[in-house]
Formats: sequence, C-alpha cells, structure tokens
Amino acid sequence: MDEQTLINDCLKGKPVAQQKLFELFAPKMLGVCMRYMKSQEEAEDVLQEGFIKVFNKLEAFENAGSLEGWVRRIMVNTALDQLRKNAKFANSYDISEQEYKLENVDFTFENLVAEDLMKLVNEMPEGYKVVFNMFAIEGYGHKEIGDLLNISENTSKSQYSRARAYLREQLEKLNSEGTR
Repeated sequence: MDEQTLINDCLKGKPVAQQKLFELFAPKMLGVCMRYMKSQEEAEDVLQEGFIKVFNKLEAFENAGSLEGWVRRIMVNTALDQLRKNAKFANSYDISEQEYKLENVDFTFENLVAEDLMKLVNEMPEGYKVVFNMFAIEGYGHKEIGDLLNISENTSKSQYSRARAYLREQLEKLNSEGTR
C-alpha cells in the first residue's frame, strides 16, 4: 500500500489503515518522544496523544513534505505541550548580556555508540535536553525554539551552549575513565 492510499484510507476511517500508519511510524516516533520525556511511560503517553492528533489532523496534511516529517513535528509539539503543562521551563532565564563560551575540545567517538550518547542526552537537565534535541536533532532554529517554548532566542542559545558543555564534560569523564 502506497503512502497516499494509506492516508486516504485513514481519512475514510478504515481501522486497518490506521493500524498500519501507527505501526509504520510508532517505533521511530517513540524514540522522538523518549528524547523529550523523562520516562518510557511519559513518552508512551505523548506518543498516544500525538497519534490522536495525527489522525484528527490528517486531512490538513498537504503532501508538501514527507508524511514522516509531518508526524514527527506533531510528536515534538505534543511533547513540548506536555512539558509546558508540567512547567519545566518555569525557571529558565535569559542571559542575553553574556555569551556562554565553550572551549574547543576534540573528542574521539569511536568507542561511543549512539545508545550511550542518547543516555547522556537523557541525563541532561530538562531545559538543556529539550533545547538540545530541538536544535541539534530536530533541526529547529533558536528563534523557533524560543517561540515554541515561550523563552527568548538568547535563552535557547544559552541552553544549547550549556547542553554542549554538559555533554563535553560527560564525554571527558568517560574518556578519562577509559584511559585508566
């Protein structure tokens, strides 16, 4: 079944097509949700809520981009909505007068697998993690992140810089532990 037929059948309310669409995207989208939420259970809740939105808004999909990209954006926005409900960004602050500078340190990643890197990302403080995911992984710009999270563009930039510094520090620890 091609993508357009799948979409048309979902719009007609056919349960088999809806199940197929869910099965097609759920594994990847659960990974997206996991990058934003603290637990598997929270990520699964966001996934379910996100798919409800996907099915309710499917008629608005205009084939302007990929269906997967459209579904991903809904999942990210659903995760952000959940984070806003939990007031995770209540303590964010703007450091527009300062620039958080990082020293340029090279790391070797040969022994670091993606799973280990994602574990480090998930251990970040919540504000760092969300901005890092949105900027580095999802490809949002800092202005767009600021608008979506109701923070300034500079706060987004500082949270991203701090996230990178956090990762760098954690990688240095792993590197020094590995050389002992």
